[in-house]
Amino acid sequence: MTHLRAHVLGAAAGGGLPQWNCGCRNCCAARDGTIPAASQSSVAFSANGSDWAVLNASPDIRYQIAASPPLHPTGPRESPIRSVVLTNGDIDHVVGLLTLREKQTFRLYMTSAIAEVLDENPIFRALDPKFVTREIVALGQNVEIADGLFAEMFVVPGKVPLYMEGETVDTELEGEQTVGVSLRAGDKQAFYLPGCAKVTEALADRMTGAELVFFDGTVWENEEMIRLGVGAKTGARMGHMSMAGERGSMAAFEPLGVARKIFVHMNNTNPVFDPTSPERKQVEASGWEVAFDGMEVEL
Repeated sequence: MTHLRAHVLGAAAGGGLPQWNCGCRNCCAARDGTIPAASQSSVAFSANGSDWAVLNASPDIRYQIAASPPLHPTGPRESPIRSVVLTNGDIDHVVGLLTLREKQTFRLYMTSAIAEVLDENPIFRALDPKFVTREIVALGQNVEIADGLFAEMFVVPGKVPLYMEGETVDTELEGEQTVGVSLRAGDKQAFYLPGCAKVTEALADRMTGAELVFFDGTVWENEEMIRLGVGAKTGARMGHMSMAGERGSMAAFEPLGVARKIFVHMNNTNPVFDPTSPERKQVEASGWEVAFDGMEVEL
């Protein structure tokens, strides 16, 4: 019998929890063990429990693999990781590729726009093409990313990576620079969207009645980082929806009938990291879960 299995490698957004230079309440609590720490955003999927696809290669991937027995090597230079899929070109989603440069065979799936980002930086040539096959995937194309596990990339409103921003930034750009991924194993399906600026009508239609959705949970409310004095940008300016509010993701998903909804990619300032916070209780009362490193889900 086919199962769709997900293993959360990292639940936090860029910088992780605690972030190295941050003394906010969450980061201090994570350092002293009051709340769990979290590494940077990535989830691995499998259809059989032995062949895995990693969605986004975070800067923490070496530690994440070490902390995840299903991804441990099965012999000398033998890894169960068959592929890496990129949902955008953000630093926290591509830097981990440099850790995977050790002459290991796997396939790298991405859109043409994300491939251009890698091509423009010569450091990514460290991924030897004799071992790492780059696969350019068109939106809507169905590809087998591990044995029995199929993926389809689709448009998600977002923006270009921070290091590619110009004077004018479209934070709800729809194209190949930010994508969501539909994952299928047999008759089981899940969605992975670690970055999303808006739930459009098309996205709502796609996810209505879904069995499982991992969704962008970067900030609790739009001006969170400004209010805490740790940044000058709103969540929207960074290309992310807030969880709360009339235009937040919890409200957007309420009529969609999704069976299981899990927030991923939380910024270190997000109060839902604290299991005892009122915001966490509100999330759970709304039928959502908050991902944590090592979390496993099976359909």
